[in-house]
Amino acid sequence: MNDVSGRLGYQPQVLPAREVKAQVAELSSAVLDMVRVKGRVSEGGPMELPWDQGEDPDEFHNVTHLWSLYGVGESALEGGMAALAQQLPEKGWHVVRNGPDSSRNRNQEILATHLATHVQLEATFERNADVGDPRISFSVYSRFFVSAQEHGQEPGREPGQ
Repeated sequence: MNDVSGRLGYQPQVLPAREVKAQVAELSSAVLDMVRVKGRVSEGGPMELPWDQGEDPDEFHNVTHLWSLYGVGESALEGGMAALAQQLPEKGWHVVRNGPDSSRNRNQEILATHLATHVQLEATFERNADVGDPRISFSVYSRFFVSAQEHGQEPGREPGQ
């Protein structure tokens, strides 16, 4: 294992960034469907971000989609988190954690990995949001990858092959 794969626990593959963005967007949309709550959803879409831990920050990227669901009561959001926790395994996700986070408010947190794609999900139900209304905050993000467009490499291969 090289230094990067040792630090990450996997070897980043060469992938087209637009495909990774589309995959993360599709999984984010599926997560919203699983919550089954009709509220307001924050704007924005998946963003490609560089890895800030490497020697060359432009070499490895991931795609992250941060968004929130709000504008409904706590009981609706609580039900949404319960529905999400129940449906994730049925939709190909492995739930790593479902319980209180380490914050002062002990917000409910669900951490999960999509088994087919290794996309990660962090969902946090912020009941007593000190800065506003209750909400569920979501972070859906890919593994790190090497952008095929930037390096002129064949997608799906490991760097250096």
